[in-house]
Amino acid sequence: MHKSEFSKFFKALEFIVLYVLIPVSLFLQYNIYLKVVLVLIAFVYIIIILKKSKSVRFRMKKNLDWKSFCLRVSCTFLLLSITSFLYVWFQDKEALFYVPRTYPGLFVLILVVYTFLSVWPQEIVYRTFFFERYKVFFKNKLLFVCLNAIVFSLAHLFFRNTLVLILTFIGGLLFGYTYLKYRSTTAVSIEHALYGNWLFTVGMGEMLAFPGMEG
Repeated sequence: MHKSEFSKFFKALEFIVLYVLIPVSLFLQYNIYLKVVLVLIAFVYIIIILKKSKSVRFRMKKNLDWKSFCLRVSCTFLLLSITSFLYVWFQDKEALFYVPRTYPGLFVLILVVYTFLSVWPQEIVYRTFFFERYKVFFKNKLLFVCLNAIVFSLAHLFFRNTLVLILTFIGGLLFGYTYLKYRSTTAVSIEHALYGNWLFTVGMGEMLAFPGMEG
């Protein structure tokens, strides 16, 4: 087998393991500590590959078009905030802004932890690594983004919640588009954190497994 062919074969196999087999395995019932170890090993592997790649730098992009980025994200966020507010209002009015109203200290802590220990690693794995590693397979950007949205949704299968899968698929489309347009892990992490933290704030945190929503 030619070296380039072997490289493509290895990447295809790697993709199946990282983005299909591991996420699906988290849906199954087995030791939680084993699941954590499996995810950590996968994440460390991804970081090592990225660090070896000369095309990826873990620094804020200097020439990013922040004006364009902020305008697009602001419009999307406005639509999301109105839609989610109305959803919680009609579904469970008591849950509306429940955590910030009831546990302000926990609320702030979760915002910080979620942003840096959940959002950033997700964007490293599902945007930076995904789009830089597998671009060799895709000439059609729309197909590339759609596949990214599918595997991003699949990563949330363990929540066993249809609405979560729908939201993460939509989020995957938005975040995939953002990364391809701006090529910035920082920008897409800001967008992801903004939307995710808002959903928690407005009262949809229970289905996203945030603490403090009981009651």
